[in-house]
Amino acid sequence: MEKRRWPEEIKESAKNLRKQGHSFGQLTKEFGVAKSTLHQWVRGVKRPEKFTRRDRIRWIKKIQPLGSQAQRRKREQMIDQVIQEVKQEVTVLSLGEETQKAMLAMLYWSEGSKGRGTLSFANTDPRLMLLFITLFRRCYSINEQKLRVRLHLHWYHKARKVRTFWSKLLQIPEAQFQKVYRKKRSKEKTFRMNFGGICFLRYNNERFREKLIHFSYALGERVTGKIDVPVVQRKE
Repeated sequence: MEKRRWPEEIKESAKNLRKQGHSFGQLTKEFGVAKSTLHQWVRGVKRPEKFTRRDRIRWIKKIQPLGSQAQRRKREQMIDQVIQEVKQEVTVLSLGEETQKAMLAMLYWSEGSKGRGTLSFANTDPRLMLLFITLFRRCYSINEQKLRVRLHLHWYHKARKVRTFWSKLLQIPEAQFQKVYRKKRSKEKTFRMNFGGICFLRYNNERFREKLIHFSYALGERVTGKIDVPVVQRKE
C-alpha cells in the first residue's frame, strides 16, 4: 500500500497550532492523523508553557493569601459555632457549692503548688486567676489579710501598671503585694510576651492547701479508681 502524502500546508498548519500550545490530542482531532504521524510533522517544535516560571510564581503568590483567608474564615466559623454550642451547654449546668468546690480543687491540682506549707496558685491568664480566687472566697471562709501576691515580670513589663491591674482584678490591696521579681533578659531563649507576667497568689494556711489537694485526689479516684503512683526513694 502506497503511503499517503500529506500536503505541506497541512503540516505547516499543524506546526503553527503546536506552537500556539495545542496538544497532540487536539491536533489528532483537528487533522484526523495518528499521533505517530504528528510527531514526525512537529518534530523539533516545542509546545509553549501556559505559564512561564515567573508567571507561575506570581500566580502562586496571588492565590496563597486567598487560600489562607479562606482557611482562616472557615476556622473562625468553626470556633464561633463551638462557642455557641458550649454556651448552651454551660447555661444548663448546675453550679452549686459542691460543684464549685470540685472546680476549685481541680484547678489547684492542675496549677497549684504541691509542696509543703503555703497554698500557692500561679498562672499568666487573668481569667484563670480570677476564677480561682472567686471560687476560693465562695467555697471557704478565708482571712483576706493572709492573701499575698507576687509578680514575676520580664524586662518589658511596667511594674506599677501591672500591679494595679492585678490588684483591681483580684480585689487584693497593693499593700499585700510582695516585691516584684524581675526575670533576667535572655538573648537566646524566646518567649511569648504578655501583659501581666506570672501572678503568684499565696495564702498562708497549710490546712487549706492539704484540703484542696486531697479533695482533688478523691475526685480523681472516684472517676478512675485508685492507682499506685510510683515514688522515687531518696538516697541516704
